[in-house]
Amino acid sequence: MQELIEIIKKRQEDDEAMPFMYNDKIIALAESMLEKEKEQIMDAYMEGGDWESLPQPRFDNYYNSTFNTKER
Repeated sequence: MQELIEIIKKRQEDDEAMPFMYNDKIIALAESMLEKEKEQIMDAYMEGGDWESLPQPRFDNYYNSTFNTKER
């Protein structure tokens, strides 16, 4: 998400950009970055558990209870 913050800051510095001009693009970018972030968390979780393959229900439960705030 740090990457998204940097993009937003750069767009705010653009004198020609109107406020909220990029909302749709920023939302789409944030959603794609959330998926990338989930993959990175999954990799770290798998590495920490020393599994050859990740037990999917176990990871999904961990991810949803820890990071998925939409379902709270």
